[in-house]
Amino acid sequence: MNDTPLTPMDLPATATDTSLTRRDFIAQTSALAAAGVALGSLGDAEAAQPAKAAADPELDIAEWSFFWLGVKRAELARGTVINGAQAYVEYQIPARVRHPYPIVIIHGGGGQGLDWMGTPDGRRGWSTHFLEQGYKVYVVDRPGHGRSPYHTELHGPYRPAATYENMERQFSAPEKSPNKTVTAHLHTQWPGTTGQIGDPTVDQAAAGQGGAFLTDLPATHELWAELLGELLDRIGPSLVMAHSMGGPSCWIAGNARPNLVKGILAIEPNGPPMGPLQWGVTASPMVYDPPAASPAELKTVTVPAPKPGYQACQIQAEPARKLKNLAGIPIMLVTAEASYHVPYDWGTVAFLKQAGCNVDHVELAAIGIHGNGHFMMMEKNNRDISRVLLNWLDKNVPGNV
Repeated sequence: MNDTPLTPMDLPATATDTSLTRRDFIAQTSALAAAGVALGSLGDAEAAQPAKAAADPELDIAEWSFFWLGVKRAELARGTVINGAQAYVEYQIPARVRHPYPIVIIHGGGGQGLDWMGTPDGRRGWSTHFLEQGYKVYVVDRPGHGRSPYHTELHGPYRPAATYENMERQFSAPEKSPNKTVTAHLHTQWPGTTGQIGDPTVDQAAAGQGGAFLTDLPATHELWAELLGELLDRIGPSLVMAHSMGGPSCWIAGNARPNLVKGILAIEPNGPPMGPLQWGVTASPMVYDPPAASPAELKTVTVPAPKPGYQACQIQAEPARKLKNLAGIPIMLVTAEASYHVPYDWGTVAFLKQAGCNVDHVELAAIGIHGNGHFMMMEKNNRDISRVLLNWLDKNVPGNV
């Protein structure tokens, strides 16, 4: 990994590219002609236009569409249906592709792909930030979430609706929770007013929460392996970014298609190791060296908490097996200052490093980015964080630029 310290303003040079594309020229001249402005007075007309927001470059999108993964049939007494295990993928391709590897983006537990496309106060989300920088972007709605329909006939009832109280405690106002975690009091970046019921941005964030799928976590992770394998086989070598309960998608994709995953951005992935994640960082089988036929073969020891307020975590007993298929993939794991992940993300990093993975643990506070919670991609300074991600990819993924 590159040892150069990251800073919040480590923005790739491409972000300042102001060259006029053919599409820009046509759009501008057509608008001016419609307004009765002669092309010879283009300079005066441009001067009369409102200034463009520096933070939001204009987008030039060559293609924007969608497709489905894992489309399979199921037979019911009333007829043949889709089996409800399909995943929706929405993609955007910029007119000027500046990076060879697309990025696949996967949401967290109760969310959906829209979590990456905007913020509760209407700003651009991380998927658009990547698009601005010339990445082909593929945003996934995991089965049973967002635009991927859930079929109760096949998979049982929906889980209970997400509550505002849980939204406040974990995401929008953790600093006000009576049971707050060790750094929750540092949370300052929620884009609304109070982060509580009555704040319109909390309404916007809560409205997208929901969804359900298999209660069997190993079976769910095995399905993700199948779907992500299908996606990577279709689009080719790619980067993978995933968040929270969707975070194991990073390890699952790398394990399933090690030659096609070129870099991983794990945004506070589900943890800590072991427990429900019986294969270490996933609930589904991983390729270890020496091989492990079952999770029971992964012998573990408990490592004490490194700081007050943190929690002890499990790693393998030595000699540790290596995560063979992840070993060659550059990995960045990001932890926000005020998140409930602070007490245990260190354990996920320790487990991965012991298993031979090349991991950069980027703690945002350590590089001068303060006040973020678990929903950092939606918060006020989301662009500062995406700049760090983009810069890290440029520096650490071979052939990405």
